Amino acid sequence: MKDELGPDAGHQKKADGMDEASPTAEHSEKPRRSSIYDIEGRPANKLSAVFKNPLEGIPRQQLMEDVDRFCAQYGLEAHKELFRKGALISQNPQDAHNLPELTEGERAAIRREHTHKWSQPWQLYFMASMCSLAAAVQGMDETVNNGAQAIYLKELNIKSEYITGLVVGAPYLACAVIGCWLTEPMNRYLARRGTIWVSCFIAAVASVWEGVCNSWVNLFIARFVLGLGIGSKSSTVPVYAAECSPAPIRGALVMMWQMWTAFGIMLGNIMGVAFMGLPDNLSWRLMLGSTVVLPLVVCAQVYLCPESPRWLIEHNKINKAYEAFRILRPSDIQAARDLYYAYVGVQLEREVNKGKNFFTMFLELFTIPRNARATLATWIVMFLQQFCGVNVIAYYC
Repeated sequence: MKDELGPDAGHQKKADGMDEASPTAEHSEKPRRSSIYDIEGRPANKLSAVFKNPLEGIPRQQLMEDVDRFCAQYGLEAHKELFRKGALISQNPQDAHNLPELTEGERAAIRREHTHKWSQPWQLYFMASMCSLAAAVQGMDETVNNGAQAIYLKELNIKSEYITGLVVGAPYLACAVIGCWLTEPMNRYLARRGTIWVSCFIAAVASVWEGVCNSWVNLFIARFVLGLGIGSKSSTVPVYAAECSPAPIRGALVMMWQMWTAFGIMLGNIMGVAFMGLPDNLSWRLMLGSTVVLPLVVCAQVYLCPESPRWLIEHNKINKAYEAFRILRPSDIQAARDLYYAYVGVQLEREVNKGKNFFTMFLELFTIPRNARATLATWIVMFLQQFCGVNVIAYYC
């Protein structure tokens, strides 16, 4: 995940040099920055250290002035002292317990974040459960066709192997051609929750449509529509989970997507077994239509979760982002810390990307070493996931 979502790098790696950037240090071996925007003149491939902790190297007085301006700009003066302390914690998380400004309760909250990292507000786990069900929707959509095709190929008089492959693979055809490309505009205008809701609503409608089809063409169109929802949902849910999760457990909550997708694959196979004994003209319809339940549950649940704080920050809804963080964090000091840190990361991204277009940013996937390593690792993992044959087994066996 992006490092600006939380000061997680400093919690885990002293080698990153976080403890050298103490806000009270008089002599630092690292070059000082006058503010968070002091990146002019740095080549793109040298900005990794800044993104690792954008507050590192800023003098204490300048940091406090930056926080004061932030609070004044967004009407958060009543919480100014809280944000000051949050910024100091973010700047040097290794030494947070030594900050004299913190109360004993605030120190305990910061310590507990690592000694009892799974002690989180119930709203965070409610959000995680919604993301898990959204993953199960995808897994079930993949494999429920497994048992159904053995019957509908005969019922719909599908004899060509090419048509069989077209109908079975229609969802991922839609994902690649349209669904994934809808992710960015949908997230921009509908936010994370809206994108998830629309995606699951599409999945629910397509599930009913599949169950009432009377020709292979109709079934192909229904499954193609199903893929429109899969593309944006699978791209949005892990990002939403990451943006809402605290740094110590972020990786675990994001990886629940894969685990619950596998759970959905199991449910799809169970549906195939459950309806196999019914008459042929009914069983395959119930198998395909059974996937309508989970997406409707997600649709009912998603707007009970807070919106992604980072999305709200990107759209200058700072007060709403603070309220979202207060819901998702055990204490106000943690909410203030994570809000200011995320805000600084977003502002830094805007500075770095100023004047760039889609093509220049695409090239930076390969020209900036930090991005190139992540891109290569991602491609290898995604290729091997498909090349191992798991989807062939899920769809046909």
